[in-house]
Amino acid sequence: MNAIVDTPEALIRLADITKVYGSGPAAFQALRGVDLSVQAGEFVAVMGPSGSGKSTVMNILGCLDTPTAGSYQFQGVHVETMDRNQRALLRRHFLGFVFQGFNLLGRTSALENVELPLLYRGEPVARRHAAARAALAQVGLDGWEDHTPAELSGGQQQRVAIARAIVTNPAVLLADEPTGNLDSQRSREIMELLTELNRQRGITILMVTHEPEMAAYAHRQVHFVDGRVDRDSRTPVAEATP
Repeated sequence: MNAIVDTPEALIRLADITKVYGSGPAAFQALRGVDLSVQAGEFVAVMGPSGSGKSTVMNILGCLDTPTAGSYQFQGVHVETMDRNQRALLRRHFLGFVFQGFNLLGRTSALENVELPLLYRGEPVARRHAAARAALAQVGLDGWEDHTPAELSGGQQQRVAIARAIVTNPAVLLADEPTGNLDSQRSREIMELLTELNRQRGITILMVTHEPEMAAYAHRQVHFVDGRVDRDSRTPVAEATP
């Protein structure tokens, strides 16, 4: 079992997390006793080969899946004991998600895409509009509010997706290969944006990536192998951005 850094500041704490899919001879153990502690304000790159367990642990952190055994605490609350509705509330109010494929509604404007999480919260129209415009401005898309995804470049679409993820002021941003569909220049721009959000707004970021160049923007890199944390290394913040 990996040692947990037992700090009172820990925003997220996983203890001896296991995940088994299926049963009997066909059972597959995706996670094998994962221990991980993340403090508020950290920028963590989650790395590892395909099948290493990194996506599974991110799904558990995002309340999209549940562990077979072990403890998951978020702000000191045991998530593994929550029911489906409670986990949905945690996602809605504390977590933001960014995906490799952007996941934008194709016939919907950038502004309306960013408003969606606030619509699910039942926020008034005026408040939704104002918050979405502010989020788009923060990611450098002021003036692009009325454009649909088809009218935006890949990098701009990912900026819309990031604006949608931060419009609710989440405590944690979970990013799954956010630069996977982008060229090198757009990838650097997105990583610089994530770094800015982490440093200026204090958003805790956990990012899955296969690319060492992208992971170098984080000041901590957690490597998974065969369902376990194989290596957990830290880079001084001042040296984190290439």
